[in-house]
Amino acid sequence: MSRDSTISRRAFLRGAAGVLAFPYVVPSSALGKAGTVAPSSRIAMGSIGVGGMGTNNMRAFLAQDDVQVVAVCDVVKASNEYGHWYKKGWQGAWFGREPARKIVEDYYANKSQSGRYKGCDAYNDFRNILSRDDIDAVCVTTPDHWHAVPVVMAAAGKDIYCEKPLSLTIADGQAMVAAVQRYGTVFQTGTQRRSSQQFRNICELVRNGRIGRLKKIITSIGPNNKEAPPKDWRPGPVPDWLDYDMWLGPAPWVPYHKSRCLYTFRFGLDYSGGQTTNLGAHWIDVAQWANGTDETGPIEVEDLGGVFPSDGLFTTATKVHFRARYANGVELIMKTDPNGPLRFEGTEGWIQLKQGELTSSPESVKDSTIGPDEIHLYKSKDHHRNLIDCIKTRGRTAAPVEVGHRSTSICHLGNIAMMLKRKLRWDPDNELFIDSEEANRMLSRSMRSPWRL
Repeated sequence: MSRDSTISRRAFLRGAAGVLAFPYVVPSSALGKAGTVAPSSRIAMGSIGVGGMGTNNMRAFLAQDDVQVVAVCDVVKASNEYGHWYKKGWQGAWFGREPARKIVEDYYANKSQSGRYKGCDAYNDFRNILSRDDIDAVCVTTPDHWHAVPVVMAAAGKDIYCEKPLSLTIADGQAMVAAVQRYGTVFQTGTQRRSSQQFRNICELVRNGRIGRLKKIITSIGPNNKEAPPKDWRPGPVPDWLDYDMWLGPAPWVPYHKSRCLYTFRFGLDYSGGQTTNLGAHWIDVAQWANGTDETGPIEVEDLGGVFPSDGLFTTATKVHFRARYANGVELIMKTDPNGPLRFEGTEGWIQLKQGELTSSPESVKDSTIGPDEIHLYKSKDHHRNLIDCIKTRGRTAAPVEVGHRSTSICHLGNIAMMLKRKLRWDPDNELFIDSEEANRMLSRSMRSPWRL
């Protein structure tokens, strides 16, 4: 579907599309401002969620000469309490909408002849960005429970980059896929390994039979990298820099605690699937790519000893271990093992990546060249750049919404199997469990009013 064939964005926001209802409270000043429209040769972008990873994504789009970041949004005004992220050294760094606006305006000021620039708006409410006709695309880097609502809303008129894991539930992912397909939206899931030559090469070797017929895939993820608060934790006052009600959004209302928000949202099941979805979304995505199952899933998933806390503020799995089985007989295992490999085993050998080192048996497999008449997978060198190029051509990105949904779905299936402590049969075509209403009830969650899909 072409973008010209979609309904108007304002009609959609009024609920005419019947996809999403929400409180329509957007100041008139947000409906387009003189001086903020990007030149016609540039793609005007708004960043929704500018914490640590959101700021990284925003900087990546700033670096594109044919993109102009014109607005940022976050429920955090400014905070240096994001803490540590294991590779970035965020301890003490400031994030939020005001630091993000300063980054944008300083960047453009440094590139201007005058050395001055004031052209980036900062909002608390993402709907202010979505209601602007001068914005072409959005980057959504919010906690997982805040992916589906803005994506479904944005799809009516804006192209989208959305961080992984794509969804909080399988039903959320289905709604995102439906909206993107309905409006012909160009969409990129933030599974950046799809734009890595190394991972593309591994998948091409597997897909072209260098290890024979694929039999088993092993994916390894790290443990929780933050310590849980004491089990007798007590609520605290909401800081003045945080709109806590908006942060919770569609999630259940609960008292504030600092370890519930910012980076550590990752360890609460109301907001995330834990490291199963956080780290697992990357590795499962590569497994899907190598297995040639990008737009389908397994037929069975089984708990192999996953562990969840019995009480306390952190509720996601502290130990992940599950197995999925595909119709083609391939077995996929995910487990908590910080030093474990990404490993592909076949009938004639294996290939694995462990701590950055690629090894194989036979050894010749890892150095094999893919011939011109063999399977060549989608080639992208830069994930953010790939989105921009595809917006211009209306082409398919390296990690479209359908692919992101299916990869994330397997992580959700693993969590459900580990919670129920059993083996479950799955219908990947209809995306339903077979003969388990208990499991099917876990495919979706109710949303706190007034938010709904």
